[in-house]
Amino acid sequence: MSITSASEITAVDPFSSFAARALADEPLSRAQARAVLGAPDERLAELLAAAFTVREQRWGKRVKVCVLQNARSGLCPEDCGYCSQSKVSTANIDTYRLMPHDQLVAKADDAVARGARRYCMVTSGRGPSERDIEQLCAATRDIKGTHPDLEICVSVGLMDDPAAARLAAAGVGWVNHNLNTSERFYPQICTTHTYADRVATVQAAQRAGLNTCCGGIIGMGEEDEDVVDLGFALRELRVDSLPVNFLMAIDGTPLADRPTTHASRALKALCLMRFLNPQADIRAAGGRERTLGDWQALALYPANSIFVNGYLTEPGQAAAEAQRMVASVGFVID
Repeated sequence: MSITSASEITAVDPFSSFAARALADEPLSRAQARAVLGAPDERLAELLAAAFTVREQRWGKRVKVCVLQNARSGLCPEDCGYCSQSKVSTANIDTYRLMPHDQLVAKADDAVARGARRYCMVTSGRGPSERDIEQLCAATRDIKGTHPDLEICVSVGLMDDPAAARLAAAGVGWVNHNLNTSERFYPQICTTHTYADRVATVQAAQRAGLNTCCGGIIGMGEEDEDVVDLGFALRELRVDSLPVNFLMAIDGTPLADRPTTHASRALKALCLMRFLNPQADIRAAGGRERTLGDWQALALYPANSIFVNGYLTEPGQAAAEAQRMVASVGFVID
């Protein structure tokens, strides 16, 4: 009889064996990956402990703090159903063009003051203009001049090789461009560009020598198989940084009525990404506050990084509060 259910899988292969495979950089089988998502809640502590074994090898108990800066807000021609800035959203948000140079630099100073190791400048829109690239490169050079150890990330939409090369030359270290979900489910959340377009942007960043920040969103109506597909796709791309977001159902967006993902499912998704991508810098990202609630600190067992001070158009945990949370469970700010 073949083993197919989560309970049958984990009865034969305890979660510690999943950790051992990850530590050897051997992928789980698809059945094992499904078993992580389908694990009974009473075994969640065991699952988190196994994921922490993998996390601890590279990251110990260190937690990296990252800050997002909404460098251009709204005015986007894309129809991503989760996003308050898309053309199909009626959410009440601020809209503005690309921030001026001095403001981008000042926001980086503020991020450092709040303990950030990484500062990510995010622009709404399909992709960057020549002027966008020029301005982001100039801001990066000035920021690095003052804060040489600050990791600079940009998220600018779909991007080609020349743009990626210019960013790398200016000192940008990371490009964020999420796959968001599986190739199968992608047309259900966006029709103005394709999953393949997103993969191409990640690959352009890699060809330019940039580190890649690429993850997904849990809770948009996808099935377990879609989460498994996403995890394996990110492993195949060998992404450097992997943000795991949880849908923030925003009034005025097509996904506004989606229920909040249960905290245990969110934690299982983080564990799966850790097992499949053991070397990646895994971030408990957008929506962790709403989704995890009092369980937020448990995300630090599979994840080694968090955002503070909000998510573009939505509020998030303040830096000082996040620092207290990290310390309360014996972890340390990196």
